Amino acid sequence: MRSSGILMHISSLPSPYGIGTLGKEARKFVDFLVKAQQTYWQVLPICPTSYGDSPYQSFSSFAGNPYFIDLEMLCEDGLLTEKECQSYRWGGDITQVDYGMLYKNRYPLLHKAFGRFLEHIPVDYQAFCQEQADWLEDYALFMALKDAHNGDSWSEWEAEIKLRSPKAVQKAQESLVEEIDFWKMLQYLFYRQWGQLKDYANKRGIRLIGDVPIYVAMDSADVWANPSLFYLDEERNPIDVAGCPPDAFSEDGQLWGNPLFRWDVMEKDGYRWWTRRLEKISRLFDVVRIDHFRGFDSYYAIPYGEKTARKGEWREGPGIELFRMIEKKLGKLDIIAEDLGFLTDSVRQMLADSGYPGMKLIQFAFDSREDGDYLPHNYPRNCVVYAGTHDNDTILGWMASAPKDCVAFAKEYLKLDEEEGLNWGVMRGVWSSVGDLAIVTMQDLLDLGGDGRMNTPSTLGFNWMWRMEPDAIDRKLIARIRSQMALYGRGRREKGDLEKTEDAILEAELALSKTKEAIAEAELALAKTKEAIATAESLEKK
Repeated sequence: MRSSGILMHISSLPSPYGIGTLGKEARKFVDFLVKAQQTYWQVLPICPTSYGDSPYQSFSSFAGNPYFIDLEMLCEDGLLTEKECQSYRWGGDITQVDYGMLYKNRYPLLHKAFGRFLEHIPVDYQAFCQEQADWLEDYALFMALKDAHNGDSWSEWEAEIKLRSPKAVQKAQESLVEEIDFWKMLQYLFYRQWGQLKDYANKRGIRLIGDVPIYVAMDSADVWANPSLFYLDEERNPIDVAGCPPDAFSEDGQLWGNPLFRWDVMEKDGYRWWTRRLEKISRLFDVVRIDHFRGFDSYYAIPYGEKTARKGEWREGPGIELFRMIEKKLGKLDIIAEDLGFLTDSVRQMLADSGYPGMKLIQFAFDSREDGDYLPHNYPRNCVVYAGTHDNDTILGWMASAPKDCVAFAKEYLKLDEEEGLNWGVMRGVWSSVGDLAIVTMQDLLDLGGDGRMNTPSTLGFNWMWRMEPDAIDRKLIARIRSQMALYGRGRREKGDLEKTEDAILEAELALSKTKEAIAEAELALAKTKEAIATAESLEKK
């Protein structure tokens, strides 16, 4: 069934406290999606961010980002006061996330909430901790230890705790009990607020799409607690790391630096860690996008210590057997495979065998370095079509910076013109395509240029910062999106009373707008007529 959605991360929502959260603005965005006849809301990974503020480099694959905990909801719960929330600085620009300011001020404030939390512990808190114990215990201890080591990476800790000596672990658990409970509380609050948001969205017919990076960060509870699953030496240093080889886009390739999985070890226990990971994420989301899907077929290994990705080799991954094992244990999950980049026949076969929809990026269609797979007339139905993702410039940003011949090709192919808006013409290409699902970014809907870009790959600083202004969405934008959904058959099939009322309001406002335009045109014509009469009378007198 044809449908549509919008990509915007939680961090990009408006908020008076420095970053988007899971509170009322998230619910307002869900309401906007309903009014705009959307079915999906896609976000980036919601895990805690680490060095570089990237959601793709996290301290845990299972934990939620404490920054997303809504402070106003904590005030309603009696854990904070509005005065306390306003007593901290959260940055001076409402269109940017100031991560340095967040790191400095958010946790002291949340510690105040922790003190009150301990006075009235919710009845379901212990049940939550027990249910999530298979990852929560290690994560909370890991974060408490990081605080005790001034934020240093676990690879720099003293040998006993770095190597997880049982005595050292027990000693840390006993000495850091209060800090461990603090990090557990944050996860309880996050999961509770996330569950409430998901319930709100699902009841209104909005499905949430989450994102699972293939790799995990070296400085993470995942690696520290499960070293045997990764290519590490006896001192827990990486042997090889992840990346991509040189190509037409980068002469040095991409050096990601993530530790690589020991797929042979994982296979022996039935891929238990991956099964747990997808089981947890599939509870949080209705659909899961798996990043770098081709890495499961074969992956690029770079010797640790290399400064670029030039020296590396391709190695065989687990292939379709991993996903067959996961399906056997969890049932058929709703998964999107991120199959962008250089694809081999074996990758294409793995995607076909999985039955998952792949991704088509319309910006790639007009890049002379790509083949014709990304041109809309070559799309299959079983795919998700994007104008761009978090790693691309906005449409208008791309138009301003791409080679002139590429832009000229896009304009000719999609019949773009300034009156419609170049970005709206490209989105029209996404919505009109045969792909079952079409996703566009909020930045493109808001007509933003390169200043709305979320991330520039292989760079640090000034990424993941964009935020939407509080009054950015209006009824004119909603009406325009709705008209495109109706035109290309991507609107929601069933409407509740709320949507029917919204339909009537929007139609009335559109009619009023047209009436005002007609009145303005009539007044202009009347003025011209009066001017012509006055001119004629003047000539007649002469």
